[in-house]
Parts: sequence; structure tokens; C-alpha cells
Amino acid sequence: MQKSPHFAREDSQEHLPSPHTHSNSVIMKRRTLAGSCGVGVFIFAFAFIAIAFATPSWLVSDYRITGAKLDRLGLWVHCFRSLPDVNDDSQRRFFVGCRWVYDPFTKGYDEIRGFLLPAFMITTQFFYTITFIGMLVSAIGVLVFFLCAGPDQKHFLHLILGLGYILLGSGVSAAIAVIVFAIFGNRNGWMPEHANNWFGWSFVLACVGTVLTLVAATLFLTEAHVQRRKRLQFKESQTRFELVRADNNFGPAETTHNTTHEKHSVPTTLKFYAKEFSPYN
Repeated sequence: MQKSPHFAREDSQEHLPSPHTHSNSVIMKRRTLAGSCGVGVFIFAFAFIAIAFATPSWLVSDYRITGAKLDRLGLWVHCFRSLPDVNDDSQRRFFVGCRWVYDPFTKGYDEIRGFLLPAFMITTQFFYTITFIGMLVSAIGVLVFFLCAGPDQKHFLHLILGLGYILLGSGVSAAIAVIVFAIFGNRNGWMPEHANNWFGWSFVLACVGTVLTLVAATLFLTEAHVQRRKRLQFKESQTRFELVRADNNFGPAETTHNTTHEKHSVPTTLKFYAKEFSPYN
């Protein structure tokens, strides 16, 4: 004995998940593992980059040598024990202590600025300043990503992609800066007694921060790729669910006098759901 069309329709709808059950089962996580790790790596990268940018220990002299002329130097501050004026042949003027490289108050300091800032040092300052600015901009984006943004927001993917590309550019810029300084920073003919000088802890932090910045960029770009795939899968699952729901609503259980109306309404409804939830919209 066959079931009546009315009971057949009710039986088919028993296995149809409710809209609330469906929406809860496909809710996307706010961040994946790549995004969480990217935030953590960025924190360390930002700290290392900022410390290296501000501290004067990119190149240091051997502290065991009492007669050394150089003490230490960074991107913006130079510290000397007793640096003679390179423009004074009589060697009667010496520079002692730490000064900002663009110090306008120390007499004669502007005259040796060409010696203190050769072309490679200006290049290092330029690219590392770009890195620092990029890290500041990225810090704002990371805060928004960590505290406010979510997969349900329209520009969530744009935010992650922007973070990834800004960090990638910052990492490349930092890499150029540290490579240039590593090649020319301790060469003969610039700072005195270069054989007793070595790269300081600020330069080490700059190198580590560069690597971490590139790692953070990779993690955020990976997060963007994962979130894009999850969003497409979410839209596809919505499309399939609505198509199944529409098919059950317009199944064979309708009465005979509505057959003509169904033939015209089913394609229209399917077209609406396919357009509404298409991943290409």
C-alpha cells in the first residue's frame, strides 16, 4: 500500500534541516591557525623592528680597547669616544659622546655629515624607515583584524590581503636595508679601526625582525587564501541547501490544479536562489 502524496511530502520534509540548523553548521571560524600565528609573529617582528630602528648599536667597537675612537652607532645616533674631525688636518677637534646624526647645535658636526652618512648609510636609513612606517600601518590593521573584523564582514578578505602585502613589502625593504649595511657597514675606509668593530645587537634584532616580518606576511597571505576558499564553500553550501529546499517545496505532492503554476514557478525560484547565493556575485 503506497503512501498518499500528503504523507509522502511530510516524510520528505522530516529529513530537511531547518534554516537555523544549517546556518549554525556552516558558521566560519573568525580566524584560522595561520591568522592566529600571524598575529603572534607580527608582535615579535614589530618589537624587533622598532627597537632596532631606535637603538644605536648597529655597529659597535670592542669595549676592551681603551683607545678606540668609535663607541657604537645606529641609524640615527652615533656615539664616539674620541673621533677626530676628518676635515681638520691639525687634529685639534674631537667629537666625544652620543649625538643625533643631524645635530644642528654641535659646532663642526654638520661639516662631517658627509663622512657620517655615506651613500650606503642613507640607503639603509631610507629602506628601514619605509619598513618602520609599514609596520606602523600594519599594526593598525592587525588590531582591527584581531579585535573587530570577522568573516561575515564584506572587506574582511581585503583587510587580510592588505596586511599580507604591506608586511611583504616591509620585509623586502628591511631585507634590502640589512643586506646593504652588512656589506658596507664595517668596510675599511669608513669608521676608524674597522678590524676592532663588529655588528651589534641592534643589527641582530633588525635581521631577526626582517625574517619574522616575512614570516608574518606569509601567514597572513595564507590566512587570506584559506578564508577565500571557506567563503566560496560557504556560498556553495548555501546554494545547494536552497536548491534542495526549493525542490522539496515544489515536489510532486502539489495538487493537480497547481501543476501548471509549478512548471513556471520552479525555474524562476531556482534562478533566484542560484543568483542570490552564487559565489561569483
